[in-house]
Amino acid sequence: MKLYPTPENPLPPGAQCIRVVTRDIVELRAMKAVPRAARGTVVILGGRGDYAERYFETMRDLLDRGFAVASLDFRGQGGSQRLSKQIYRGPVKSFASFDEDLQAFMEQVVLTYCPPPYLALGHSTGGHVLLRALRDTNWFRKAVLVAPLVDVIYGPWPRPIAAALVNVATFCGLGAMFLPGVMKKPMGREHFPLNPLTSDERRWNRDSGTLELAPHLGLGGATFSWLRAARRSMAAVARMERPSAPVLIIASGLDRVVSNDAIRNLARRVPGIALTVIPDARHEILTENDDVRRQFFAAFDAFVTDDTGR
Repeated sequence: MKLYPTPENPLPPGAQCIRVVTRDIVELRAMKAVPRAARGTVVILGGRGDYAERYFETMRDLLDRGFAVASLDFRGQGGSQRLSKQIYRGPVKSFASFDEDLQAFMEQVVLTYCPPPYLALGHSTGGHVLLRALRDTNWFRKAVLVAPLVDVIYGPWPRPIAAALVNVATFCGLGAMFLPGVMKKPMGREHFPLNPLTSDERRWNRDSGTLELAPHLGLGGATFSWLRAARRSMAAVARMERPSAPVLIIASGLDRVVSNDAIRNLARRVPGIALTVIPDARHEILTENDDVRRQFFAAFDAFVTDDTGR
């Protein structure tokens, strides 16, 4: 296992790649960067299809703030072990497998090598996995969730029809099939004009350059089994009563991937969850334009400062 920096996306200072093995014997790629006298550690969990290299810039921003950073590629994506011989598919059966990944990562990397206090930063599906963890673990002092997966936007499909289609497909053994209309390979430079993720072409091309160097890091669109597992997990998270640590959700005003209505409902209902919205941001705030990222870090810095002494 290794990391794949490029001239446009250099390795964060002191970054080390670490192999993690889960209790069910899945090999995961993790990384850490620990400066001297770090003020704490930010644990970074990416979204579905993400890989550590997409967060190198954010890691450098956090290192500049005095934090150590640690990141994980979930099973089935990035540099971690794939779940299908067709590497661009991600046929996840249960989000409980991501709980296993996070448990192994925390025990083998974060709690072993990284200084406390531990803060969490999760994007999209990574934010959802953090919500799952915050129901019954006390690893984190605070958590920042970026456009978290609380519910999906189904587009032209009415919700009952989408649910029925997902259940029938998985019951018939077709869970590994891609959902209708999604891409079967990762998006590249040519897909920027219509992408729903970021308005920043330079950062889009930077990440596309990583996949040109290391195409095995990429993932295609969601499968039926992924969506079925996500729907079950979203229903469970919607019932949570209070997180074990304070949570700040930073939502994207122009999100076309996850439901902002569901995010607002969760923040209104659950004590301990605060919400702010960046109006002009698309789904991937951390790879958005400079103005959006400045707004993100203003909210992040204000939220975490009182627990880190700066």
